[in-house]
Amino acid sequence: MADRSQDWFDQAQRDLEFAVHSARSGFHEWACFVAHQAAEKALKALHLRCGQEAWGHLLVRLLRELPASITVPADLTESARMLDACYIPPRYPNSYPEGAPYQHYGPRQSEEAIAHARAIVEFVRAQMA
Repeated sequence: MADRSQDWFDQAQRDLEFAVHSARSGFHEWACFVAHQAAEKALKALHLRCGQEAWGHLLVRLLRELPASITVPADLTESARMLDACYIPPRYPNSYPEGAPYQHYGPRQSEEAIAHARAIVEFVRAQMA
């Protein structure tokens, strides 16, 4: 099977760019979700680079299931935990007791999500180098 890790990583970088674009355009809920997607794709790229497949969407689990030879900083796990909360609620109105998702996200949330995703993407970049 061909090594597709770089394709996954390239898409992770593009997703991160789109998260920034979404935040600048005021689509903070989508910026948060796409930040999660960037981190997820970056971690799946690293799994592929290490010769293993990863399934699922929980970033904390994707970090935990990396090979033992990779040391994951504790703050990165906290970043993953924060981003995992951005997987479903930014997309579905029934995630909150009332209001559409866009009403629950603003610049602070999207900036934080993007920063956490950027940290994960940069960690993966360093591991893949």
